[in-house]
Amino acid sequence: MNEPLILIIEDEEALRRFLIPTLSSHAYQVLSAATATEGLAMARSHNPDLVLLDLGLPDLDGMEVLRELRTWSRKPVVILSARNREKDKVRALDQGADDYLAKPFGAAELLARIRVALRHTLQADVPQPLVCSGTLRMDLEHREVRQGGVPVKLTVLEYRLLEALARRNGKVATHSQLLAEVWGPGGAGNTHYLRIYMAMLRRKIERDPTRPRHFITEPNIGYRLNLDAPED
Repeated sequence: MNEPLILIIEDEEALRRFLIPTLSSHAYQVLSAATATEGLAMARSHNPDLVLLDLGLPDLDGMEVLRELRTWSRKPVVILSARNREKDKVRALDQGADDYLAKPFGAAELLARIRVALRHTLQADVPQPLVCSGTLRMDLEHREVRQGGVPVKLTVLEYRLLEALARRNGKVATHSQLLAEVWGPGGAGNTHYLRIYMAMLRRKIERDPTRPRHFITEPNIGYRLNLDAPED
């Protein structure tokens, strides 16, 4: 079967009863587990295409499950959690989650997040020297950036920031990840660097820097490059 296989690791029975038919009706194969132990065993035996992971599991914290999954799997993990604090989101994303959806959530939003996570994983499995966001084109091999066919001149740090976002295939990059990759150890904690250089990128690339379509802010968490941006 070609339908993507999704593993749900969630102890709330009512939510599992909602998720299983919802996903099945949209052409996904579905497995479910009510505990971390059962979920990790299923992940190892079935190698799902995507994992929906609750953080509040009865036998092991979901963050421990995420760390274990990331020791051997690159497949997307979408967190489903009632923990809605920014520090919980940042921690999960820093440790390898692909997305974070706070409870309660609607079926349409969940399905959209799943589609994005699966699409970006497929892109990541193949070398992507050309990254596109609407009319923005970035050639990672030749280090060239064009907006609407016109070359964009960037400073070294501006390019590094754009490249760090582009290589994530649309996934969120946290403040700490970007500071480490662009500025190195000396950038730790200096989030104002990001605000300044993101403003510079937006002025050079966005049609309206006050309403960005390419560079999306995830409040208190980080930034992502919108690969689904419309053509200008």
